[in-house]
Amino acid sequence: MLTILGFTMIATFLVLIMLKKMSPIAALVLIPALFCVFVGKGAKLGDYVIDGVTSLAPTAAMLMFAIVYFGVMIDVGLFDPIVRGILKFCKADPLRIVVGTAVLAAIVSLDGDGSTTFMITVSAMYPLYKRLKMSLVVMTGVAAMANGVMNTLPWGGPTARAATALKLNASDIFVPMIPALAVGLLGVLVLAYVLGRRERKRLGVLTLDEVLVEEPETETVLVGAGGGESNKQVRGGGSGFGTDADAELPDEDDGFRGLDPDRPTLRPRLYWFNALLTVTLLTAMIMEWLPIPVLFLLGAALALTVNFPHMPDQKARLGAHAENVLNVSGMVFAAAVFTGVLQGTGMVDHMATWLVDNIPDGMGPHMAFVTGVLSIPLTYFMSNDGFYFGILPVLAEAGQAHGVSSLEIARASLVGQPLHMSSPLVPAVYVLVGMAKVEFGDHTRFVVKWAALTSLVVLGAGILFGII
Repeated sequence: MLTILGFTMIATFLVLIMLKKMSPIAALVLIPALFCVFVGKGAKLGDYVIDGVTSLAPTAAMLMFAIVYFGVMIDVGLFDPIVRGILKFCKADPLRIVVGTAVLAAIVSLDGDGSTTFMITVSAMYPLYKRLKMSLVVMTGVAAMANGVMNTLPWGGPTARAATALKLNASDIFVPMIPALAVGLLGVLVLAYVLGRRERKRLGVLTLDEVLVEEPETETVLVGAGGGESNKQVRGGGSGFGTDADAELPDEDDGFRGLDPDRPTLRPRLYWFNALLTVTLLTAMIMEWLPIPVLFLLGAALALTVNFPHMPDQKARLGAHAENVLNVSGMVFAAAVFTGVLQGTGMVDHMATWLVDNIPDGMGPHMAFVTGVLSIPLTYFMSNDGFYFGILPVLAEAGQAHGVSSLEIARASLVGQPLHMSSPLVPAVYVLVGMAKVEFGDHTRFVVKWAALTSLVVLGAGILFGII
């Protein structure tokens, strides 16, 4: 009975959020609460929730302060020279432009927010693609795959969800996966090189004079850091997010801008302090000098204090990123209800037993590999919430029955993210195709095969390195 109720609860949750009848946060709370009553353990719902919230508090804190930290770093201009350097490197060479798209998307993905990554990347690169008549699906595909690999960062979502669902330490999942993810990112760069060569063969290498022959068009662009939309129109070389490629010569200092150079949050005098702080923070995370939540809490507090010493400015920065913080941390605490009920009522144990009984004996010891393969289609056809909170605990229980640790299962569950970022269930992908003026169907037809291949590369590297 508990097996049937468990699968029914997961199916109900998935259907409601896929059909957009309920928000993920509401579904994570209300659906398990209702099924807890069906099971006859409604009186213990409070205990399940409190236990879940207690265990998930560190994960929520990590996400909250990581979003604030990287949001502030974008605000103060830490990534501006990188964006400008990539755009100058690209010039009018299609190969360089495609590779530059992958590099830029990967770097900006450090903030853990897909929407911000796509807004910055497309705003910076779109004028070049359009002016050179390059394939825009190449841009959206490469950006989505690069972001998918980087989306596995502990503050990006999937790793935090896996840690939340299995009550593990996010750093224990992520840090050993770094070599496999690095190979995956290298695979994206190699693919970008191949696609860039194909575009170069189709178009040739143009000089800037040839690019300038066309009349400049009026474009609606984004201005400011952190994704604030604006209806500002720029013609030629206005100072916005992603000005037209014909605005300035690429050897001039302010040509090919990628971020609004006049935003008031810039702190050029503190650039090296912010760069050193970020490098130190990431090093401390990898070396595990302190727990990740503590590191980002300290980093965010220090970044705000040094860059914005006046209280009103600090409040403004926190307010600017409050929506992302609330959405992500709210999801984590709502998940405490779902995972608490699933485990507290014993439903997950019964489902795992049923799954173990139906897995061929020969596949039991290879549950990590099975999880990795399943993560590719499952995270595409369902949301990360559905997969990590609904399916992953069952796979982990099944793996433990065959001697496979939850850590291996959690790491294997990350390999599907390069494809997941192009899922129709991911809101950020609509930002990507909308800004690039690409039909979602065209993007899907182009990216699915390459993203699935990238996921398999990550899985293969994880197995080769003994991580999975």
